[in-house]
Amino acid sequence: ILHVLRWKADELDKVIDAINATGYGLTLGIHSRINDTVDHIVKRAKVGNCYVNRNQIGAVVGVQPFGGENLSGTGPKAGGPHYLLRFATERTVTINTTAAGGNASLLTLAE
Repeated sequence: ILHVLRWKADELDKVIDAINATGYGLTLGIHSRINDTVDHIVKRAKVGNCYVNRNQIGAVVGVQPFGGENLSGTGPKAGGPHYLLRFATERTVTINTTAAGGNASLLTLAE
């Protein structure tokens, strides 16, 4: 689905707020020649990927991280430096043997 919006310059923040309020934030495309406007949108929009004056598709997997925020998010971006950790779950179990009446000195005896 492609949404195209035009807005009055003095209502830009209202438009960004409305986009952020949707709860989704996968990709945003901006077409503008005004760098200050682009910078403002990039800083305020809660999206995972922002494309400026270019095609919105074609991220190279493993080279360009891809992923969204909020309801479009999956955690670390696919292809990013922390992507592998998304598939791992770290767990720790610590048992205090002496609290259960065990003899800690027996556990340290050499076989």
